[in-house]
Amino acid sequence: MMMLQDGSTQLLCLTASSGVPLFTRGASKQLPFSIIGSLNGVHMFGGGQGVVLSCSETEGGGKVVWRVFQDSVMLIAVSGGCNGKEDDIHLQRLLENVWNCMVLVLGQDELVNIRNVERLKRDLRSCFRLIDQLLGERQEGFLGNLTHCADSLLPPNPAILQETLDRFAQAADSEFGCLIVHGRIAAATEKWWRLAPQEVVLLSALLRSLSGSVSCDYPVFLPQGSPTVAHRLLRFQLLPGADVCVLCGPTPSLHRAQAQLVSCFWSPLVEALRDCLAVGERCLPRSVSLRPDVLALLLINRETRRSVSCVPTSTYHPLSDPLLSKARCWELLKLFYIFTISRYFTKEETSCVSPEESAERGNTEDFLIGFSHQPQQCYLVTEECKSYGLQTPQHQLFLLVLPSVPTFALRTVATQTLSDIVAATGF
Repeated sequence: MMMLQDGSTQLLCLTASSGVPLFTRGASKQLPFSIIGSLNGVHMFGGGQGVVLSCSETEGGGKVVWRVFQDSVMLIAVSGGCNGKEDDIHLQRLLENVWNCMVLVLGQDELVNIRNVERLKRDLRSCFRLIDQLLGERQEGFLGNLTHCADSLLPPNPAILQETLDRFAQAADSEFGCLIVHGRIAAATEKWWRLAPQEVVLLSALLRSLSGSVSCDYPVFLPQGSPTVAHRLLRFQLLPGADVCVLCGPTPSLHRAQAQLVSCFWSPLVEALRDCLAVGERCLPRSVSLRPDVLALLLINRETRRSVSCVPTSTYHPLSDPLLSKARCWELLKLFYIFTISRYFTKEETSCVSPEESAERGNTEDFLIGFSHQPQQCYLVTEECKSYGLQTPQHQLFLLVLPSVPTFALRTVATQTLSDIVAATGF
C-alpha cells in the first residue's frame, strides 16, 4: 500500500456507518480515494468479524490508527514515519483531540445525529483552522495537545493579574475567565481550572486560532462538560499578544463588555501586561535563572494539570547549529516526554482518562513487570543531547542539556532546576 513518504501525518474523517468521506487534512500529498476506501474497508471487515482494528504498521515504515467516536464518525490518522509506541500515543491523542475539537465547534448532536452529510461537510469547514493547528503544533512549541496539560506562562506579577481577572469575570456574569499571553495561560479563574484538562487545552488552541481580531463572540460546546448546549466565548485583545476571555451565557453583549468592562478593569494594568509580555516564549520570569547548558525543559504540575515549557536562548550553545535548532530542540523534548511516560512514569489518575490512555498505562505496567519499584527518575544519552526525567508527587520535569554535561551530574542539574523554578514562582 502506498503511504506518505515525507514523515507527515494525514487525517481522514468518514461517516462510521457508510464510510462517506467528510474531510481530509494534513500532508502536502493526499492519499488517493482508493486507499482511503481500503483503510475504511479493512476496519469494517474487522468489525464484522468481531475484531477492533486500532492500529497497524506498513512495510514502508508507515503507521495507521483508527478510531470510531459515538458510532457515528470514524477518524483515521496516517503517518509516514513510524516510531513504535511513541507514534501510537501521539496519533491516538491526535484523534481524540480532533474529535473533541469537532464537538467544541459544532456540538455533539450535529456529529452523532447526521441528518444531511453534505451540510455536515460544509459545517466541518469551520473546524479546519483549529484542526490544522493540532496537526502542525509539533513545530510551534505548544505541548498541551500531547500532555493534556495547559500550556502556561508564569508572569512576574501574578497576584494583581489574578485579582483583576476574577473581578472582570464576575462583572461579565461569569465564573470562567482566562488571560492568554503569547498563546499560553497567564492567569485563570478557579472554575476555569476545574474544566476538564482537554477542554482547557482545546480552548487555548481555539483562542490562538482566533487571534488577530480586536474582539469576538464565539459559540462553543464543552466536549465533556456541556457537549450539547453551547456557551458564549467572549475574547478581547488587551495588547498585541495579550487577550482576556470569558465563558458566559446570554449576557453581557459583546458591545457592552467591550465598551464598559474591558477598559475599566484592564487599562490600569497596561504596565503589568507589558511585563507579562516581556517574559516571551521563555515562559519563566527573570527571577528564574536557568543553567546556560539547558537546551529545553518541560515542567508539569501534576495536581493542577498545568505545564511550562521553553527552549531558552543562550549564547552558550549556538541555536544556528542544525542539530540544535529551536525546532529540533522542541522535537527532542516531545520525543523524550513520550519515551518517558510510555516506559517509566505512570499516568496520574484523572476523571477523564480515555481508553487509549488506559491502554497506554497498561503498556507502561507491562514494561515495568519485574521491577521492584516505581521509577521516579530516568535519563537518556544520545549524540545530540542528554535528557533527564524527574517525577515527584507534585511535578514531572523533562530536561534536555548539552552532551558536554557529565552524565553523573544530570540528576543534580535536574533537581536543582526544579527547585529553582518552584522556589521562584511557587508553580
